[in-house]
Amino acid sequence: MKKTILTSVLAIIIMATMTSCSSVQVVADYDKQVNFDTYKTFAFYKPGIDKAEINDLDKRRILRAIENELIAKGFTKSENPDLLVSIIASSREKIDIYNNYYGGYGAGWGWNPYYYGNYNNISTSTEGSLYIDLIDARKKELVWQGQGVGYLNESNMEQKEERIKEFVTKIMEVYPPGSTKK
Repeated sequence: MKKTILTSVLAIIIMATMTSCSSVQVVADYDKQVNFDTYKTFAFYKPGIDKAEINDLDKRRILRAIENELIAKGFTKSENPDLLVSIIASSREKIDIYNNYYGGYGAGWGWNPYYYGNYNNISTSTEGSLYIDLIDARKKELVWQGQGVGYLNESNMEQKEERIKEFVTKIMEVYPPGSTKK
């Protein structure tokens, strides 16, 4: 009975840990010589987006989220843009193995045959990475890149769309460089 309770508690702790890892870790890099205030318009860079190795539905979700974020920042979508937007997306399966040994107790440090065991728990999760590249349209040079890494939840379409929005929002929070919104 104790073994079953301990196993259940351990499984709950592991599940809680996995779901608490839902935040997106973000880093950004940029050209310090660029004046980002001069960029007012954008368009999507089709050759770069076509290379992204994700399905077209997820591409459209990501692009809509980026478009919404840029418009909220005061940008305008244009046929003659200042910035070209490209994406790179990838995912990988992570396997975590938890080996938990618990031993019995008896007289002093003796052996107790009713409370002894080894509990292994194997869990898998999908970790995704999304890069958003902003390219100076005139110079055709990368001027800013934001990367978000986090766990993906693909249990249903609504959760998937919300997770994509969260990735894009977190990445775009650090654009333009020096912005204080966190």
